[in-house]
Amino acid sequence: MKIEHVAMYVNDLEKTKEFFVQYFDGKPNNLYHNPKTGFRSYFISFEDGARLEIMNKPEMSDEPKGRTRTGFIHLSISVGSKEAVDQLTARLRNDGYEVISGPRTTGDGYYESCVIGIEGNQIEITI
Repeated sequence: MKIEHVAMYVNDLEKTKEFFVQYFDGKPNNLYHNPKTGFRSYFISFEDGARLEIMNKPEMSDEPKGRTRTGFIHLSISVGSKEAVDQLTARLRNDGYEVISGPRTTGDGYYESCVIGIEGNQIEITI
């Protein structure tokens, strides 16, 4: 078995799509739109075959995203090397995103950083 994709609702589909294209080399499909429900989505594919679906619909709520809430807490993306983690973290920081940890080697041996990315979602950048 494998996880086929992960999905998240977002307020700004276009801005979120561009975030994952610009920083993580994601490849989006064409916009899907159901005019009856107002639902819109993109699937963003990554080099190894992983996919992220970003979605939007008119009646969404947007509750504050506490860092230690229950449920899904972050999206972890492997960028291939320690140097790539360092470079991407610096790039995101320079572009105004909040780096909340790292880059560092964690107690369980991961080299990573964590950034509050688009729409307050936590992104973990790792080797």
